[in-house]
Amino acid sequence: MKKVYLDNASTTAMRPEVIQEMIKVMTEDFGNPSSTHSFGRNGKTILELSRKSIAKYLNCTAQEIIFTSGGTEADNWILRSAVEDLKAERIITTRIEHHAVLHTAQVLESEYNVQLDYVNVNPDGSIDLTHLSNLLAEDKKTIVSLMHVNNETGAVLDLERVGVICKQYNALFHSDTVQSVGKTEIDLQKIPVDFIVASAHKFHGPKGVGFAFVRKNSGLQPLIFGGEQEKGLRAGTEAVHQIAGMAKALSLSYENLDAERNYISGLRSYLIEQLETHFPGFRINGKKDDFYNIINVILPFSADKTSMLLFSLDMKGIAVSRGSACQSGSVKPSHVLKEMLSEADLKLPNLRISFSHFNTKEDIDWLIESLKGV
Repeated sequence: MKKVYLDNASTTAMRPEVIQEMIKVMTEDFGNPSSTHSFGRNGKTILELSRKSIAKYLNCTAQEIIFTSGGTEADNWILRSAVEDLKAERIITTRIEHHAVLHTAQVLESEYNVQLDYVNVNPDGSIDLTHLSNLLAEDKKTIVSLMHVNNETGAVLDLERVGVICKQYNALFHSDTVQSVGKTEIDLQKIPVDFIVASAHKFHGPKGVGFAFVRKNSGLQPLIFGGEQEKGLRAGTEAVHQIAGMAKALSLSYENLDAERNYISGLRSYLIEQLETHFPGFRINGKKDDFYNIINVILPFSADKTSMLLFSLDMKGIAVSRGSACQSGSVKPSHVLKEMLSEADLKLPNLRISFSHFNTKEDIDWLIESLKGV
């Protein structure tokens, strides 16, 4: 059976070069990077070269990159420390964030009685920045947490503009950039953001590893205690092979960025053309020019097709989703689309289709043929 993977916003296939890099490190450089003997020093060298490599592509200092187990840990750490240690009295976010941010903010509201405010979301999935400014006009120590690229719709936030607004009101600014790191340029000297997070498996690296950018002198304190790893901010022996794989994946992503972005943008445009031809009643949830590797669509099928749509496509060997993989198996409508769509539209079949450079036009042709079968 033909296999077609169109769920790259959920996770990506590892590049072969990344796998080779990890095998090399696991085989030759298995020493604990905190040890002082040669095995440990070799591990430490790989760790710090990886940190420098990542920092170079994001235009920040190596000291500002802290390795974590992924985006969820980093989001939890930053928001919790902002409240506990930086004494933020208020969190401003939206109802369309990843649950790593939403649920953390809700728990902090409950535990610390912090004020939790939600910025309005426009029908196209974009954020109402006028409302953000109005919320920030209330003089309270605040952390703003808004994601760069929405993982379900591909809606893109203007990080630089939001950063300027936050600085105007002396608010801290955190952005979940899990869907954008490795897929678009992020210049941390230019963008006034205090914290961003990334996860390697979103840009063709290994699962279980990521990083946080923590602007120097932020005052952030550790979430996990133990040894003095990661400048005392994240205890635990670093997974050197995973970090090396992440650094390799990020460097390959940025070295090939222009060519791969153009190629993937072409695939997205081709899909839209095919949907317009074969399913003229389809609609895009969001804007036609949202992020280049994600598209979320409502299909002109009856509501009774909704529950079986993913199963039918899976039977054809096609992997797509109805939203975040973290909600797999949930019968509830996507919390993101709930903010954007009417009750009637929420009941209709919708798909999130997300691409990588490993995809082809033939993959899209097979998806279209399979949807015709439905």
